[in-house]
Amino acid sequence: MSSLITPRWLGRIPYAEGLSLQESLVEGKIGGESANHLLLLEHEPVYTIGRTHDESSLREETMLPHPVHRTNRGGQATYHGPGQLVGYPVIDLALFDRDLHSYLRFLEEVLITLLERHKVCGERVEGKTGVWVSGKKIASLGVGVRKWISMHGFAINICGDLTPFQHITPCGLPDVKMTSLEREGAHGVTVESCAAEVAEIFNELIVSQA
Repeated sequence: MSSLITPRWLGRIPYAEGLSLQESLVEGKIGGESANHLLLLEHEPVYTIGRTHDESSLREETMLPHPVHRTNRGGQATYHGPGQLVGYPVIDLALFDRDLHSYLRFLEEVLITLLERHKVCGERVEGKTGVWVSGKKIASLGVGVRKWISMHGFAINICGDLTPFQHITPCGLPDVKMTSLEREGAHGVTVESCAAEVAEIFNELIVSQA
């Protein structure tokens, strides 16, 4: 099995299309395909929520300005839309000794490294997943695992409008403030340019831990 991940930039696509592609790749890997994938994309505006009986993070679902998609990741409600880079690694978690905690910390490290490249200091918060900048959340994680093959992944705000987050309780965290790479002072960043950087960082870190 190659330790390198094959990245793919998909542009802006509906949430259901991204989910369907992931499902197909996961089934292929379960069936014996060796390639590991990193899908990088933007979504059309959508709220998603993971496997939970408590959906209070959606607040008043009927009042939300965009559709809601219930999905098979972990975690509470979040928003995906233009200006946000979404990454879906479909990989064999044997690369991480089937240690989900280690995998989540790896994803955070990829995003912290991206921020460092733009002179923004990203940090972890004890007991929580994701990445913060000066107490504001810039990136969220939510993963799914099937027979030790990963799906779903991360979302990091690069630029654009963050007001859709104000209609929910992002990740179930009351009073959380959201930010983006652009708001933290990075100039000339686009989702596509950051996708290329993340693809490079992802493979560099995979190789360094091997």
